[in-house]
Amino acid sequence: MSSSPAASEVSPIADAAPLSLCARSPHVPADRMVAEMVPPPRFDSVRFATYIPDPNQPSQTEAVRVLEGFAAGLGGAHAAGGGRRGLFGFGKAKAKAKAKAPRTPAGPRGVYLDGGYGVGKTHLLASLWHATPAEPALKAFGTFVELTNLVGALGFQQTVQTLSGHRLLCIDEFELDDPGDTVLVSTLLGRLVDAGVALAATSNTLPGKLGEGRFAAADFLREIQGLSAHFRALRIDGEDYRHRGLPEAPAPFSEELVTKAAYATAGASLDDFPHLLDHLAKVHPSRYGALTDGLTAVCLTDVRPVPDQSTALRLVVLADRLYDREVPVLASGLPFDRLFSEEMLNGGYRKKYFRAISRLTALARDGKGLVAAE
Repeated sequence: MSSSPAASEVSPIADAAPLSLCARSPHVPADRMVAEMVPPPRFDSVRFATYIPDPNQPSQTEAVRVLEGFAAGLGGAHAAGGGRRGLFGFGKAKAKAKAKAPRTPAGPRGVYLDGGYGVGKTHLLASLWHATPAEPALKAFGTFVELTNLVGALGFQQTVQTLSGHRLLCIDEFELDDPGDTVLVSTLLGRLVDAGVALAATSNTLPGKLGEGRFAAADFLREIQGLSAHFRALRIDGEDYRHRGLPEAPAPFSEELVTKAAYATAGASLDDFPHLLDHLAKVHPSRYGALTDGLTAVCLTDVRPVPDQSTALRLVVLADRLYDREVPVLASGLPFDRLFSEEMLNGGYRKKYFRAISRLTALARDGKGLVAAE
C-alpha cells in the first residue's frame, strides 16, 4: 500500500503547503498552443556554438556543419510552389542560379536527425530553429504530440492555413508507433511542403524493433512514404551526453526528507507517485506541459515500478516536459532506473524508456540540491 504524506504529519517549514500535480487538470486553448510552438525553456538559449561534439564521433561535427548550411539556405524568399533550389545546394549552385532560370529543387527541403537518445538531437533541432533567419512567428517548434493536438484543436484545414506561411517547422520525436497519427501528420506535412515550408524532425523507434542505439532513418522514411524525398537523413553517433563525466545519480531519499524539502521549497509540488500515475491517465499528454506550469521542483514519494505500458508511455511524456522545463525532481522509493520492467526495456518502446530514465536521472541530480542543507 502506498502512503501519501499528510500536511498534519509534517512540521511546516514554509508558510504554505506544497502544490500538487494531482490537483491540476489544465485546459490549453488553441491560441496558447500556437504561441508556444517555440523551443522549450531548456533549449531557449542553445545554439550550434554551444553544442559540444564528441571528438570521437565525427558525425556530430558533420551534423552541425550541414545544419548551419540548412539554416542559411532558409534566408531567402518563401519557397511556396517549388521552383527554388534545394536547401543543400551551396557553392557553385549559387553562381549557376544567377545565370540560369529557376528550376525544381536540386535537394531536399527537410532534414531528419537520426540517432540514439542523449546525442543532442533536440539541442541541434532547437539550434536550427534559432539559426533560421526569420521572425519567431514565421517558424514553429513542437513535439509530435503537440502537433497532433493542434490539429485536433484547430481542425486540419485551419492548421494548414496557420502553418503554411512559416519558413520552418521543427518536429521533435516524430511518432512512428501510431499509424493513424503518422498518416495524419504525414498528410499535413505534405500540404506544408507544397506551401514551401521547410521541415526538420527527429523520431523514435518503431515498436518491435529491438536494439539500443538502433538507427531509425529507414523506418522514418518508409512511414512518411511520399514525403521521404523531401528529407535528408543525418546520422548522429554517440553516447548519452547527459551522463558524460558526471557523478553517479543520487540514490532516492527518505520520504521524510522529500516531504520536508517540498515544504521548504516555494513553488514545489508534492505527490504520491502511484496516485500521480493514476492522475496522468485523466489528463491528455498534450497538456502535461501546462500541468507543470510555475513549478520550481517536483517531489515524489513512494516511487515504484510502473504497472503497465500505457502508464509507462504517459510517464515518458511527463519526463520529457519536466526535462524541457528544467524542473528538478526529488524522490523517495525506488531509483529511476528501476521504473520499467525488463520486458519493457527489451520491447519496442525501449528507446523511449531509456530516454525517460536518462532525463529523470539528470533531473534527480538537479534535485539533490534541495536537500543539501538537510
